[in-house]
Amino acid sequence: MATTSILVLFLLGLGAAAVLAAASRVLHVEEDPRIAAVEGCFPGANCGGCGYPGCSAAAGAIVKGDAAPEICVAGGPEIATAIAAIMGTEVTFKEPKVAANICTGGSRANLLFDYEGVEDCRAEALLYGGEKSCGLGCIGMGTCVKVCSFDAIRLDDNGLPVVDWHACRSCGKCAEVCPTGAIRISGMTMDLLHLNKIDDCLAPCMQKCPAQVDVRTYIQQMKQGDMRGALLTMKERNPLPLAVGRLCPAPCENICRRKIADNGVAIHTLHRFVADWEMNSGARVQLNCNPPSGHRVAIIGGGAAGLSCAYFLRRIGHEPVIFEKRDLVGGMMRGVIPEYRLPHKVVDWEIQTILDLGVDIRTGMTFGTDFTLPDLEEEGFEAVFMATGAWKVPALGIENDTADGVVDSISFLEQVGETYTDLKGKKVVVVGDSNTAMDVVRSAIRLGADVSSLIACNDRKMAANKNEVKRAAELGADLKYLTTPTAITAENGKVTGIDYCELAYADPKKATGTPKVVDGTEANLEADMIIVATDRMSGAGSLMNAEGSPLFEMDKKTGGIKADATTLQTSIPNVFTGGEAHTGRNILIQAVADGRRAARAIHHSITEGTIPEPKNPQLRVIPESILKNMHVTYSIPRIQVPEISVEERKCTFKEEVQGGIAYEEARKEGSRCLRCGLTCYDSEAGAEYAQDTDVQPFEEISKK
Repeated sequence: MATTSILVLFLLGLGAAAVLAAASRVLHVEEDPRIAAVEGCFPGANCGGCGYPGCSAAAGAIVKGDAAPEICVAGGPEIATAIAAIMGTEVTFKEPKVAANICTGGSRANLLFDYEGVEDCRAEALLYGGEKSCGLGCIGMGTCVKVCSFDAIRLDDNGLPVVDWHACRSCGKCAEVCPTGAIRISGMTMDLLHLNKIDDCLAPCMQKCPAQVDVRTYIQQMKQGDMRGALLTMKERNPLPLAVGRLCPAPCENICRRKIADNGVAIHTLHRFVADWEMNSGARVQLNCNPPSGHRVAIIGGGAAGLSCAYFLRRIGHEPVIFEKRDLVGGMMRGVIPEYRLPHKVVDWEIQTILDLGVDIRTGMTFGTDFTLPDLEEEGFEAVFMATGAWKVPALGIENDTADGVVDSISFLEQVGETYTDLKGKKVVVVGDSNTAMDVVRSAIRLGADVSSLIACNDRKMAANKNEVKRAAELGADLKYLTTPTAITAENGKVTGIDYCELAYADPKKATGTPKVVDGTEANLEADMIIVATDRMSGAGSLMNAEGSPLFEMDKKTGGIKADATTLQTSIPNVFTGGEAHTGRNILIQAVADGRRAARAIHHSITEGTIPEPKNPQLRVIPESILKNMHVTYSIPRIQVPEISVEERKCTFKEEVQGGIAYEEARKEGSRCLRCGLTCYDSEAGAEYAQDTDVQPFEEISKK
């Protein structure tokens, strides 16, 4: 019986083998020999970073035409070239990407508990929500290190992952296993155009900065002596660090957590220090650019917004051309803002850095006169960025406001040193509370005039930077707060003075709302010249079509071109806008921010046909990042930046009022930075200066 069963099984097996052998001959498909050849080019990591389950599958996809020769993340351009040769195709540009850690917390974040289970970030996040109090921070178990096939990640002494960019192959495994998003894969385009998200690890200063500059990183790089790295970090968000380092009112400093303990970090001063380092060295730091993409973009206006948009577009590979109506690009940075605030040589250096990237310019080209939107489209431009600025100063709208001697602020500043060279013995009245108004006040005093200023608010409500107001007062300007002009007096069409009256708030302490005229306070100031600096608006004349109708929807409140708040796309789909052409009078860093935001939208529009809405955008300060109490160990005095004397200021337009600082001074000021994350901070910041006589522990100060 047993023998019979064995024989039957043997015969069945023999029959099945015969059937399978016959089927294999019938169904056999000859494998394309190119699959083995392509697979032989791969390094054999089988990392799966290409999206296919192993190198064999990836090779099959390439041969089938479903994948490109440059698909392998573990290989470099040489491997892609070898595969392309096998396939008889050419290698196209593939932007390199690497992993990066966005978390700054590490052991400095407060621990919630002591976890003793499986040492895996995913398990801890699943069971307890993570070890650290910040839900966005690194958990620190090193799961990313364990899954990396290329030994590109290690944990530092603080338990934070450190990526070796040279070894990283952007396979994405580390990002896949990170449960908090602390590890991310990104390339240059993503880095340059990334908009802050509420699930990023953002310090308050980074949230408040319109350009979203990574303040904590560049300060730490500067402290460590990595000046090149610090500059490159700044230029990921701001291509005009020299100008911004001199002109920005630094909203970031107002929200600095250090203010809870003593005084905010001098972020603005450190920004300028890093930018000055490059210019003073005489050699420009190399900026990487992607190869030309073939996509052409027209930039109308060569001011801060236009230059910034062109910079970001060129770095990610597109081909921008700037059309500028004046002889030189630079907008108000070149020829309007006085040199004692922003020297021409500084502007020239900054602009040349951008032009050297391959940005073309055409000067003497006025939009609406020398070219139109249809002309640009016919020339092959796929998108247009309107950055024409806000050069029009509205009239005062009072009696005799066109009399001889009434001048707008822009015309005055442009002609300082040319038409206006000596105002000794002249009485000048400036109307307005803006930075431009303070520029006019300070310039007129330098020319020898006796200057008064009518300001329709109190000092706290002024639009001008507090430092600019302070410097105007130091020069001897009579700043008349809460006053408004009512009429201009004139004889034979020439200015003789200005009537004004006082204003008051309903609640002087709160100073909210619009102040009202105080009856019985009418007065007159003698004047030889009245300079209007109340506002600046976009000149609508050049934004009309042949029939005299507006080309775009306009904002009645700002006088600027209306646009989508996120994409800056106008009512004409392929036309975008930014800077003061969109917002009206604004600060320089906002124009820089608009240039980058527009570059992002233009990039997606011309390459994908649609502009994706940013996910979880950080539009306002994140509430949980505003701390009421902190423990900081060391009190370090804020740096005092040198300035030339008041008497010296009255004699020069060329020398900057504020000077530079030395490296050791910058490093000590940088040590005051708490390296903040979303909720964490470094309470021991500045410990390396604990022995300095001007540094004291906060505990000792509180005892006093």
